[in-house]
Amino acid sequence: MRIIGITGGIGAGKSSVSAILEELGAVVINADLISKQVVEPGEPAWSEIKETFGEDFIREDNTIDRKKLADEVFVSKEKKLLLEKIIHREVMAVIRTKLAAMQEYGYNGTVVLDVPIPVENGFLDTVDRVWVVVSNDETRIDRLAKRSNMSREEVEARMSSQLTQDEYMALAHEVIKNDGSQEDLKRYVTSLYNRFLADIKAVGN
Repeated sequence: MRIIGITGGIGAGKSSVSAILEELGAVVINADLISKQVVEPGEPAWSEIKETFGEDFIREDNTIDRKKLADEVFVSKEKKLLLEKIIHREVMAVIRTKLAAMQEYGYNGTVVLDVPIPVENGFLDTVDRVWVVVSNDETRIDRLAKRSNMSREEVEARMSSQLTQDEYMALAHEVIKNDGSQEDLKRYVTSLYNRFLADIKAVGN
């Protein structure tokens, strides 16, 4: 089993790259989806968030008010890091369990970890290769404005709260520039993946 880690800043297009790799036969584990699952009512992360941030962020149906919590933590680096620590721990536990099960059942294909924040413990020390997706800031802002209700100021605040694209690229074995069309992206990612598989085969021989 070989593992490719896909990461990049918000709006860069990492999910698009993961979707292309899934079409090419890889199994994708999406950390964003898992992060939503681990904060469901009654889950350990939900309990810790409630205890740490208070009842004000819990709706009447017991779900976390994600928008309200995001607005709270994105103006405080300390609170943001605290929330990330709570969620990352649970997300990485789920990912490790999934990977262990796949290994136990003898899966020998490619796994893609789609992770927005490339933490060292559980991501960088788990993947074989890190592919970073980047895009120019105006393109990212435009994408995010189209798919969300955030204002430009809110989008820029979210972007500035993450690693810079240079910091992401410093972690990369491969950098994927996503400023063109979807067809351009698919062509490039397919070529990159085919080269990755060829390298694996060559090492195996």
